[in-house]
Amino acid sequence: MKSLLDTLKPELLDPSAQALIDDLQWWSMPELGIKDPFPVSVVGHGDPLLLLHGFDSSFLEYRRLAPLLSERFQLFIPDLFGFGFSPRPLNASYGPESVLTHLDALLERMPAQSVGVIGASMGGSVAVEMARRQPERIHSLLLLAPAGLTGRPMPVPPLLDRLGAWFLARPGVRKGLCRQAFADPDADVGAPEEQIASLHLQCPGWADALAAFARSGGFSGCGTPLPQQPLHVIWGANDRILRAPQKQAAAAILRDGVEEFDDCGHLPHIDQPRKVADRCLNWFQTTAHAA
Repeated sequence: MKSLLDTLKPELLDPSAQALIDDLQWWSMPELGIKDPFPVSVVGHGDPLLLLHGFDSSFLEYRRLAPLLSERFQLFIPDLFGFGFSPRPLNASYGPESVLTHLDALLERMPAQSVGVIGASMGGSVAVEMARRQPERIHSLLLLAPAGLTGRPMPVPPLLDRLGAWFLARPGVRKGLCRQAFADPDADVGAPEEQIASLHLQCPGWADALAAFARSGGFSGCGTPLPQQPLHVIWGANDRILRAPQKQAAAAILRDGVEEFDDCGHLPHIDQPRKVADRCLNWFQTTAHAA
């Protein structure tokens, strides 16, 4: 995958994405039974933060937020197992447990004993699961439009899983999903955004791994019980991916610590990166010192 990213980097239309690739490291994790290394962008200096991207995305999702946090925090931005530019061997298992096992191994290699975690969309559910799983290693959470806190796993049957991957690979579908994630797509979505939303589809095994993850049922119903660590949630008022009933169901679980950003869609860290960065600075400085 490193060679693929090296090839793609000069073609990127967003300089902030190129900068995040410049900070990419490749971490070996032989205990996972996979010989190829995993990508982790390591940016900045200071207290450690782990940033988790959403479904069918990559570490490049944080290209706008990372520069705003890097003077105060050291950011570790991995690709989740089976997503982004991570290796996808044919004999691997793809599903929530594999994602969490990979992150367990990643935490063991991080220098700090306790970290803050930011999780966006599906990454929010991953963060909650991690916090319950490793309470001594995670001191606080900031969730951005978290998906999968409510509901129940719904495994996609064979054949339909591959049909779904084929559908998600269609250029028109990718463009439509990218536009749907923004509050004002006519103003904020252009060729750079559309390019990054689809770049990782060029990775070998993308369709097979995505289909296998769909068969697993994915992350769902992860919000209960809430982890013991301090938790704050940011919704976008113009989120067209997480609809009002989903937000209401999640709010019933979360109770306090939820705020809504105006003029913001499903990706607060891309739609409103400066405002999200300000929240991050205040939240993690407060919670890290209280831990």
